[in-house]
Amino acid sequence: MSYMALNEKLATVFAGDLRELMLISYIVLGNNAVTNRFIERGYEMPVHAWSSLYAIDRFPGIRAKEIRTIFPRPQNTISRAIGLLEKRGYVRQGASESDGREKRLFATSEGQRILAEMTAMSLRRQAELFAPLTAEERDRFFGLALKIAAGQNLLHSVVLGSDDAG
Repeated sequence: MSYMALNEKLATVFAGDLRELMLISYIVLGNNAVTNRFIERGYEMPVHAWSSLYAIDRFPGIRAKEIRTIFPRPQNTISRAIGLLEKRGYVRQGASESDGREKRLFATSEGQRILAEMTAMSLRRQAELFAPLTAEERDRFFGLALKIAAGQNLLHSVVLGSDDAG
């Protein structure tokens, strides 16, 4: 499909009644496709393993089930990602101080090193993706997107009859 033909199709989709949802989906899915290819090719891991490592590094001692609150994915997907990260030596489990049966997750020095590499490339990708926007537009976009993310309707829907995040 030629570039012009794609732009015409997208213009039609984005002009419809579902334009906001279709545009958000297109941006997220398009970026995920590029990012997934990079992480899978360069690090031989699915993107949800990278995002789990990111959460573990940012929140040392996080529990696996808490990662779902940051990156809404099915629990079994998070569990497989953590298993892969442990197998590669990127994360380790530690017992909770309050409950020895509860497992807490921590990034290892190797996990931090590999995450730093992926983060550096992700920062370059972020700059590339948002290059069409001015600094002011980026700030406004971020503020508006954050407002949606912080709202109560992102992970729950009365209209669609869901009352949990999956």
